[in-house]
Amino acid sequence: MAPQALGRALVTAKWLSEAVRAGRVGSSLRVLDASWYPPQERNARQEFKERHIPGASFFDIEECRDQSSPYDFMLPSESHFADYVGRLGVSNDTHVVVYDGDELGTFYAPRAWWMFRVFGHKEVSVLNGGFKNWVKEGHPVTAEVSQPSPAVFKAKLNTVLLKTFEEMMQNVGSLRFQVVDSRPEGRFRGTELDQGLESGHIPGAVNIPFHSFLTETGHEKSIEEIQQIFREKNVDLSKPLAATCRKGVTACHIALAAYLCGKRDVAVYDGSWSEWFHRAPPRYKVSELKRNKG
Repeated sequence: MAPQALGRALVTAKWLSEAVRAGRVGSSLRVLDASWYPPQERNARQEFKERHIPGASFFDIEECRDQSSPYDFMLPSESHFADYVGRLGVSNDTHVVVYDGDELGTFYAPRAWWMFRVFGHKEVSVLNGGFKNWVKEGHPVTAEVSQPSPAVFKAKLNTVLLKTFEEMMQNVGSLRFQVVDSRPEGRFRGTELDQGLESGHIPGAVNIPFHSFLTETGHEKSIEEIQQIFREKNVDLSKPLAATCRKGVTACHIALAAYLCGKRDVAVYDGSWSEWFHRAPPRYKVSELKRNKG
C-alpha cells in the first residue's frame, strides 16, 4: 500500500480501491458517504442506495446534528455523535474515509472530516476527488448495502477546533485570530442574496472561496498552490486562524487546506453567517449593498 502523508488527511482513489479489493473495509477501515443535496435537486440517501463504494455506509448529516438548534447542521452533542458513528461501525481505532457525490468533486466530505476531528478522532481522511472521480477512474461501485457491526466510540469535544458566536464577537475587537470566509465573493461582499438571506461578512474577515482549493477535476490542489493562495490573501498559517461560511460546511475546506500545509489547529465557526446574521449587531455585518444604499 502506498504511504499516506500528513496524517492521511487525504487518500487517493487508487489507495482506497486497493483497500476495497483486498477486503480491508471492516472494523479497522470504514468508508462513509457524507453526501447532502438540497432536497429539490437530488436525494443523497436514494443515490447511495443505488450506487456507492463497496462496504461504505451512509453518514446522514441531517441526523448527526443538533436537532434543537435553529441553525442548519450545528454540531451534535458528544453522546449523540458517539452513538451515531458507533452504529456505523466506527470505533476510536477505526481509520475513517469520507467522501461525497457532489459534482465539484468534494463538498460535504470535509465537514464530516472536521466533525470527526472536533470529537477527538485523528484517523480520518477525505477521498481526494470524491465519488465523481472514483467512478470516472473506473473503480468498483455497488448497490449492496452493508450492515457494519456496531462499535463503541468515545467522543471528546476538542474546543481548539471550534469557535462560538461569543468568541467571534470578542475577536472583532481583539483580533486575536484571523478569520477566513469560504463563501463566493458576491455573498461575502453582500452584493447577492444567500439562499434568501441578506449577505455580507464579519468585520476583518478575508474571503477565499472554498473552490479555490480544488482543481478543475475536483481534486485538492498541490500544497505549494494552496500555500500560495493563503499568501496572496495575507493569511499567515503560523498564526491562529478560524474559518466561517454560510452554515459551517465549506469553512471545513479552509481547515482541510490549511491542514495539508501542516496547520492542524484551524477552528471552524459552527454557526457561521446563518447565526451571525441573526445575532450580531448591525454594525458587525459588513455589506457593500448596505453601503451603496446609504
